Amino acid sequence: MGKTVELYYESAYITEFDANVLECREREDGKFEAVLDKTAFFPEQGGQTPDFGVLITQDNEEFTVSYTGIGKTSDGAGDEIYHVIDKSIEAGACVHGRIDWEHRFSNMQQHTGEHIFSGIVNSKFGYDNVGFHLSDTEVTMDYNGALSTEDIKEIEKSVNEAIWKNIKVVASFPSEDELKYIPYRSKKELSGAIRIVNIEGYDSCACCAPHVERTGEIGFLKVVSVRNYKGGVRVNILCGKRALEFLTLGHEILSGLAADFTTSFDKVSSSVSRLKDENAALKAELYAEREKLLKYELSEIDKDLKNVFLFKSADTDMNIMRKTVNMLAEEHAGFCGMFAGNDSDGYRYIIASGKDGGDARTVAQLLREKFGAKGGGSDLMVQGSIAGVSLDDISECCNNL
Repeated sequence: MGKTVELYYESAYITEFDANVLECREREDGKFEAVLDKTAFFPEQGGQTPDFGVLITQDNEEFTVSYTGIGKTSDGAGDEIYHVIDKSIEAGACVHGRIDWEHRFSNMQQHTGEHIFSGIVNSKFGYDNVGFHLSDTEVTMDYNGALSTEDIKEIEKSVNEAIWKNIKVVASFPSEDELKYIPYRSKKELSGAIRIVNIEGYDSCACCAPHVERTGEIGFLKVVSVRNYKGGVRVNILCGKRALEFLTLGHEILSGLAADFTTSFDKVSSSVSRLKDENAALKAELYAEREKLLKYELSEIDKDLKNVFLFKSADTDMNIMRKTVNMLAEEHAGFCGMFAGNDSDGYRYIIASGKDGGDARTVAQLLREKFGAKGGGSDLMVQGSIAGVSLDDISECCNNL
């Protein structure tokens, strides 16, 4: 890569190195970009986040490396690797680099796990990995074909079997002649030196990133989620320590639920389902009782009133609001509406024109002009929200229509 020797291609396990600063330039954000004659910091590329760590001078001055990237050289003649640091460093300085190994190794676990997963998907189903993203929080792969729940379970099992076999992971730069006879996966057309990462019996793929030396170092792989995506599927996985942390959190949550329901792990799901059914039944009962109460309240309203506006609590159901407003509009000549909320949080509203007609949008326009209300609708009914105004002000405005 230009004028920088890429030490991570010599070994993904190089965590410390010595180098010379070739150039240092200030950025618009006040940070600096240092270019070194050699580096073990892997730059962001191929869908993977970069390494970070520190550079230390011979005088023990420490510079934090928060990002490593690839950009154009200052003369625009080619590409170079640059390291974003927190302060300026003199060109020609000798530095000792130290990458964050925990972060690097985690990325290696995720990326090698993804290769095995994608290799199996390709060989068994013929689908390509058309999208890949490896960040500090997630690993996603997009495949251009459908995978069922059972397919995913079987792939996950096969990946973990490959991990436990502790297969050697070989990365190399074959010659052009050698490449002609090597079948390998690639998301795009490649030129120049092509690096192939091979996991015998499972995958061969063009890749620029650091990988573990043997599959056993991945630990294990867990599929976190699957969803349909652009005619295919998007799969989220976690490997190694990240997978362990994910399962530990899930175990803690499940343990808490089991304790709350005073039941065993295997019965938590049925307990939650029962609670959901009970909650739905209570909501239906509450809805019915509120309907009865509103009908009683409506029966007490003088039918000769032209405009009728009611004010209810913030938890009033929108369906009840709409039903109530429709019932009022059948009995009263003017505009009928309901506001639900409070002065501090604002109000939701539904307003309908009564049996003598009238355009409900005129009321919405009035509320918009006086109080900045939002919403809209038809001449028969409007709905929206209003904030920063008191119930008394709203009531005065509506009752003076």
